[in-house]
Amino acid sequence: MVAIAELRAEADALRDQLVAVRRDLHAHPELGFQEVRTAGIVAQRLGELGYEVQTGVGRTGVVGLMEGAAALEIVGSPSTASEPDPRQVLLVRFDMDALPIQESTDLPYSSVNPGVMHACGHDAHTAIGLTVAELIAAHRADWSGVLKLVFQPAEEIVAGAKAMIDDGVLESPRPTRALSMHVDSMKPRGTVYMTDGPMMAAADSFTAVVRGRGAHGASPHQGADPVVAACQIVTALQTIVSRNVAPLEQAVVTVGYIRGGTAQNIIPETVELGGTMRSYKEPVTALLRERLRSIFENTARAFGVEADVSFPAHYTPATVNDPAMSAMVRDVATRLVGAQNVFTDYRMMGSEDASFFLQVVPGAYVFVGAGNDEQGISEPHHSPRFRIDEDALPTAAALVAGSALRMLDA
Repeated sequence: MVAIAELRAEADALRDQLVAVRRDLHAHPELGFQEVRTAGIVAQRLGELGYEVQTGVGRTGVVGLMEGAAALEIVGSPSTASEPDPRQVLLVRFDMDALPIQESTDLPYSSVNPGVMHACGHDAHTAIGLTVAELIAAHRADWSGVLKLVFQPAEEIVAGAKAMIDDGVLESPRPTRALSMHVDSMKPRGTVYMTDGPMMAAADSFTAVVRGRGAHGASPHQGADPVVAACQIVTALQTIVSRNVAPLEQAVVTVGYIRGGTAQNIIPETVELGGTMRSYKEPVTALLRERLRSIFENTARAFGVEADVSFPAHYTPATVNDPAMSAMVRDVATRLVGAQNVFTDYRMMGSEDASFFLQVVPGAYVFVGAGNDEQGISEPHHSPRFRIDEDALPTAAALVAGSALRMLDA
């Protein structure tokens, strides 16, 4: 087992390279499924490090495969075709895409692409991933198993993980474990956050149309007003969490938009609504859908109008950490930053499509603090002023590399 202190020293020695790669990616952000330049950089570097590289996985995704030298020497080929391969196959995922945001940081390496910005840290994740690839390759003689590095597109539109899965990323070889991470600009540098079980919420959504009968605003009795009905529906939706979801469960129902009408004195024919629902457990997600549909349809009926509500065929599931996998990451984090800086009960209602990997493969997802209040680095993710403390990058690389080595050999 490679010592965590040794990995940390090696990551620190690579800091300048790590920062340079991150800044280059930050200056050239690409939206989901458009990460052509980024994918090219990733593929070239993985090839230079000795990885077997696959490109075009999930359209613009890149996969790097490497077998540990110990596995090559000890395991070899199974003695019979029926014997399972005893090696661990670890999938480590890093996302690459940016957001449709105009950057306003005035950094010397700010985005050169108008209206596109790395406002969530995926530039850092990609740079960290390439550093992890270098660290683990340098210790190839010290680990067994198969490492599958996955550089994923289109996380921000929650489509990249599924696209890569549809292209077979969970096969040949099939992972037995998974690991992913995210920098957090709202948490202090030198801290680590994760928890067992659900850590990030399932993200579901709805769209609806309330259909009435148009009329003059001065004669509402001659029509059927979908605006009034929609307002009552929005108010009634607030009771789902407070009166239908069990108090010890967690859920959010948010209406994100209402669109209807063309003039001040016209009652419109229709009003459109849309929103999001968040929860940690599938039964709660099903309850949210059931109650939301009932409120739309029955409230509309009470106001003499109709409502059609629809949900997507698939929603992003909760990001759930396997306790055994989490324990390995926590142990590495404790050795790296100290027990006092490892927080083990951190959850959020945001969502992540790494959850599609963790649905199939037991694994862990971890947040690494990258904020610094003294330097004014505390803007939230998806802000046009988003920044990170780049001193957090070697810490993240050492944490992921150390955790990966632990998962490969444990």
